[in-house]
Amino acid sequence: MDLSDLTIKEAREKLHKKEFSAAELVQASLERITAIDPQIHAFLTVAQKEATKAAQDADQLIAQGVNKPLLGIPVAAKDLYSTQNIRTTAGAKIIEHYIPPYDATAVCRLKEAGAIVIGKTNEDAWGHGSSGENSDYGPTKNPYDLTRVPGGSSSGSAAAVATGMCLAATGTDTGSSIRLPAAFCNLVGIKPTYGRVPRYGIIAMASSFDTIGHLTKTVYDNALVCEITSGKDPYDGTSADVPVPKYTSWLGRPIRGMKIGLPKEYFDANGMDGNIRRVIETATEVLKNLGAEIVDVSLPHTKYAMACYYVLVPSEISSNLARFDGIRYGYTRETFGQEAKRRIMIGTYALSAGYYDAYYLKAAKVRTLIKKDFDDAFSNVDVLIVPSFPSTPFAIGEKTTDPLSMYLSDIFMCPVNLAGVPAINMPAGFVDGLPVGMQIIGSQFAEEKLYKIAYAYEHETEWYKIKPNL
Repeated sequence: MDLSDLTIKEAREKLHKKEFSAAELVQASLERITAIDPQIHAFLTVAQKEATKAAQDADQLIAQGVNKPLLGIPVAAKDLYSTQNIRTTAGAKIIEHYIPPYDATAVCRLKEAGAIVIGKTNEDAWGHGSSGENSDYGPTKNPYDLTRVPGGSSSGSAAAVATGMCLAATGTDTGSSIRLPAAFCNLVGIKPTYGRVPRYGIIAMASSFDTIGHLTKTVYDNALVCEITSGKDPYDGTSADVPVPKYTSWLGRPIRGMKIGLPKEYFDANGMDGNIRRVIETATEVLKNLGAEIVDVSLPHTKYAMACYYVLVPSEISSNLARFDGIRYGYTRETFGQEAKRRIMIGTYALSAGYYDAYYLKAAKVRTLIKKDFDDAFSNVDVLIVPSFPSTPFAIGEKTTDPLSMYLSDIFMCPVNLAGVPAINMPAGFVDGLPVGMQIIGSQFAEEKLYKIAYAYEHETEWYKIKPNL
């Protein structure tokens, strides 16, 4: 078996049976990176020395009978995550040579569980983008079609997992940045409830939206990693002091009788490709055949979501990026990319004297209404199902000259961040050889419901088994 094809669950079982060592598993990942990443450009930094040493340490622990949930498993970290003594650039030239003196809390928890950080993945600079094209180091390519985007901003993380260069990868999701690359690369990607996974040590984009999650090949792997990274952190005042369920224990439970809502505003949206609609309708039928009840619901303020999002998020971006002034961090402001400059200007305008009430304050009020829409819907259903994206992955360069078109394409994802609720992308099929994703959305801190339904769907369809042909 090609080690790069393994899931975390399979790799753990084989490590336990001594079919191969952690050193061999990590070496296989490193060789895979060497062989195919020149085509994909998923990694900005490969931590070969650190990963090799960590794998040797893992093998010693395995020999001693130590059992940790991710012991010996190679994972990648999005380059927004601080990693001690490993370069962290946020995909931006302005901090090209920054080496953090500490690990982000999520990285600490992964390492404590035995995971081995194999490298740092490419991304839209600062997390600004839906395509992976805004990296200051060049775009990542979609492994299912190298002429197309992999989705962003966690572009490198998605491409790395999809091609077997690692078995899981971290991401951040401020508006779509885990779920969209998961959809475009045939992966499971979780955007947990805001505050479920600590943000400490993550370079901030928009602090009241940024959500920490990850990408994996399967639902089981995803639930396992989420169990490990979730929970209150004394270093993060926005992390939630809410008990973390054992998500893996919810997998395999029947979904008969669960109510699944279909928001009419999403399915009536202009511009949705008919093939995408048919894929989601087919997926819904699978869940219906498993005993779920399908219910029509309404999220009436959806039409205001993107205008609201693109006032609030750039406003927070303009504040967060002010620290990169060329004195405390990085070079001078002139090294900001075009997308970062665009968002800084939009946000600064929205916060400026005379415009704050008209833009920022009004958008904040609309955000409250959007959250209420979701709360009302979840009083009647367990979860919502919507498409992840209105089309298949678009061509590299197709939207770069039309930022507004790029922004509006996130219409199915950004409302989730405005409401702070969890959502998971599931592989739902293919159109012309390109992956299509389906979102399952839940109420706050109901990730276990998402995993339960996602696992049932995955068990029936197994779309994750279709790999890129590289």
